[in-house]
Amino acid sequence: MKTIIMVVASVFLLSMGFAQSSLAKDKEIKTSTTQVQERVNINKADAKQLAAALKGVGLKKAQAIIEYRNQYGDFQSINELTAVKGIGEKTLEKNRAKIGL
Repeated sequence: MKTIIMVVASVFLLSMGFAQSSLAKDKEIKTSTTQVQERVNINKADAKQLAAALKGVGLKKAQAIIEYRNQYGDFQSINELTAVKGIGEKTLEKNRAKIGL
């Protein structure tokens, strides 16, 4: 009887470990999916979208991004953002993972 209880308990504990492992993988997938969704396209976003998505970028800097884009055309690289008045290397680096073209 004790052996049966120990076997059942062992199977239960093993199944719990697999369930937790599966949950951890699901959480990783959801996190990476969320990160992809947070990217903002600097060639298409409006000022409100840019200001909401980028750290250190308010409506004024977001409008400067749009004005630059209107004057010079679409950004060819993310690094080109530093040509916009008020956007420096530090702001770019803080937001690099959030920016898309």
